[in-house]
Amino acid sequence: MLTVEIRKQLPDYLLEMKFAVADNMTVLFGPSGCGKTTILRCIAGLTRPDQGRICLDETVLYDSSRKTCLPSRYRGIGYVFQEYALFPHMTVRRNIMYGVKNYNTAAADTLNELLSLLQIGNLIHRYPAELSGGEKQRVALARALMTGPKILLLDEPLSALDHEIRLELQDELLKMQQMWKIPFILVTHDLREAQKMGQQIIFMENGRPAPKDKQILFFQRSLQL
Repeated sequence: MLTVEIRKQLPDYLLEMKFAVADNMTVLFGPSGCGKTTILRCIAGLTRPDQGRICLDETVLYDSSRKTCLPSRYRGIGYVFQEYALFPHMTVRRNIMYGVKNYNTAAADTLNELLSLLQIGNLIHRYPAELSGGEKQRVALARALMTGPKILLLDEPLSALDHEIRLELQDELLKMQQMWKIPFILVTHDLREAQKMGQQIIFMENGRPAPKDKQILFFQRSLQL
C-alpha cells in the first residue's frame, strides 16, 4: 500500500494531494500541467515536496516532520518515462539489466520471463536507435520491472505511440500488473485510456482533486466519445 499526502508550491499553483494506492492500476488523470508528473517525481524521490508524508508499506519514503527523505536508489521504485530514457550506447539487453546488481539464476529467469512476455527476445542485441517507439517502450518497461520494484510509475508512457500499438500495450500493462501484483500508477490526460486502465482514477485540476461536478463532466464526455 502506498500512501501520499504532500504539498508543494509550483510556479502557477499549490500542489496539494492526498491519496492511497493498493495493489492495482491507479490512474492520475487530468490536463497537461496539472501536477501529475510532479506527484510521480515526488514518490520516486526525484523531486522533494515542501511538506507531507509518503509511505510505501512500512517504509517511510518522505516525512517533512521528521526531516526524512529516502534517496531514490533505496526506494524500490520502477519508473517508466514518457521519453523512454534508454541509454543509446547500450544494447537492449544491457539497458534491461541496468540496475541489476547480481546476475544470478533468479535474475536470469526474470529476464527470460520479461523477454517472453513483452515479445522482445529477438531485440536483445539491438541498440535503441534501431527500435520502433513500441519496442522502446517495451524495453523501458522490462528495465523498470527487472529490478523487482515494489511499485511501478508510468509517466504517459503510451502517448507518442500509434493507436494500434497503444491499445496493444495497454492490454500488456494490465496483464503485467495482474502478474506482478504491485501498485502501478499511470499518468495520462487521455480519458479513454484512463477509463480502460484505471481500477482507481484520481481526477486532478491545478494540483488538487478535481471537484465532483468536473468529474461528472469527464464521465459525460466519455459517453459521447
